[in-house]
Amino acid sequence: MSEVPSREEALSLLKEYTTSDRLIIHALAVESAMRAYAKKFGEDEEYWGIIGLIHDFDYERFPTPETHVHEGMKILQERNYPEEMIRAIASHADYMGIPRATSLQKTLYAVDELSGFILAAALVRPSKKLADLSVKSVKKRFKDKAFARSVDRDAIFRGAEELGIPIEDHIAYVIEAMLPISDELGV
Repeated sequence: MSEVPSREEALSLLKEYTTSDRLIIHALAVESAMRAYAKKFGEDEEYWGIIGLIHDFDYERFPTPETHVHEGMKILQERNYPEEMIRAIASHADYMGIPRATSLQKTLYAVDELSGFILAAALVRPSKKLADLSVKSVKKRFKDKAFARSVDRDAIFRGAEELGIPIEDHIAYVIEAMLPISDELGV
């Protein structure tokens, strides 16, 4: 197996391919949620966090279903990233057709879209603060199809279902996971 990169190496990779503050914030949010779930499941927080941090590192340069993840996998393979990491990252995109068989894969899928939705929901609060965001408020936003329209709501519900966690508990857990880095996230 290839050696697991350090967080610094993973962050460097992310910033090499991503200049958008919005995408970097998304990566940090997913990293935070992945670390929290790793702790909950008794898994390696650093390993899971790194996967969350780099899961979309190639998106800015390769934003289409024909390129996103495909190009990222090649880059990660060239850089000798562990195959398990590459497979977990590839499994977060439904169009890759990779079954999510592990808790790592299921968790990445479950937190990806939800973390973006939570960030968007926090930004429309009067305070623009994550600390003021409730599960009820997030669930209410699901019904507004114009709100954060690029977020796949079905993927959010499917992700919670694949984890076997009620959607309300999943939302609450991801909000809680992101709170310690809320200043970094701008919420």
